[in-house]
Amino acid sequence: MAGLNNYIPFMKYKWLYFAISLLVLLPGIYSLIRYGLRLSIDFTGGTLLEIQASSSANFATTAKAQGLDLSSVQSAGADSYLLRFKPTTHEQNEKFKAELQKLTGPITEKRFETVGPTIGRELTQKAIFAVILASLFIILYISWTFRQIPKKYTSWKFGISAVIALLHDAFVVLGLFSLFGHFYHVEIDSLFVTAVLTVIGFSVHDTIVVFDRIRENLVKLPQSTFEQVVDFSLTETLARSLNTSLTVTLTLTALLLFGGESIRWFVAALLIGVVSGTFSSIFNAAPLLVLWESRK
Repeated sequence: MAGLNNYIPFMKYKWLYFAISLLVLLPGIYSLIRYGLRLSIDFTGGTLLEIQASSSANFATTAKAQGLDLSSVQSAGADSYLLRFKPTTHEQNEKFKAELQKLTGPITEKRFETVGPTIGRELTQKAIFAVILASLFIILYISWTFRQIPKKYTSWKFGISAVIALLHDAFVVLGLFSLFGHFYHVEIDSLFVTAVLTVIGFSVHDTIVVFDRIRENLVKLPQSTFEQVVDFSLTETLARSLNTSLTVTLTLTALLLFGGESIRWFVAALLIGVVSGTFSSIFNAAPLLVLWESRK
C-alpha cells in the first residue's frame, strides 16, 4: 500500500506518552489515597432549607459567618431558593435566617427538613460493580469482534487495552477532583457520578474507532510490522478523533463559561474527561497494544 510511507511515527515516542500520563495520574492518586473525595450531601445527607427572598447574593457570606457549611443554592421558582447544608440544627437555622433578614429584607421559610443521602453506600457499590461488569463485557465484545485479525495477533489484548484506557480517564477525573476538593473545597455529587460514567462511555467509543482502523489495516498490510500498522492507522484517524473531540470541547467550554454555578463542576468533569479520553485513545491505548505485542 503506497500510503504506508506517509505516516507519523507515533510509536517512536510511546514512553513519552506514558510519562505524561503518569505525571497527571500520580498526584491525583496520591490525593485520593491521602485525602479522598470531598462528598456533598448527596452522599452524606444534610439539611434542606427553602426560602423566599429578594436576592441570593448574601446566602454564602451569611452561612460562612454563622459557621454553616452551605453546599449549594438552587432556584426554586420566583424569588424562591433551595439551600443545601451539611446537617444543621433548628437553632442554627433560626439564627441564619435572622442574620440573613438583616441583609436582604423580609424572608419567608417554605421548608426546613433533614434529608438522608440520595446516593448511599449500597448504590455506590452497585455502580462500581456495574463498571467492572461493563469492563468485562467490553473485553469479551472486542475479543469477539476482532476475532478475524491475523492469527499471530491476539484479539483480547485489544479489549484489555481499551479498558485500561477507560480506567486511566476515570482516575484522571477522580484524582483531579480529589485535588480540587482538598485545595478548593469542591464537593462531588450525583452529577459528578453521571459525568464519570459519561467519560467512560466516551473513552471506549474513541478507543474503538482507533482500534477498528488498526484491525482493518492488519488485514490490508500483512507485510508490515505491527508498529507500522498502528502508526499508519493513527495517522488516518487522527484528524477525525481531534475534530470530534474539539467540537465537544468547544461546547463544554461554552457551558463552563456561561452555564451557571449549579452545573459548573459537572461540566468541568466532562471537559477533563473528554480531553483525557482523546489523549488516552491515541497515546495510551495504542502504544500499550504495541508494547504488549512487541514482547512476543
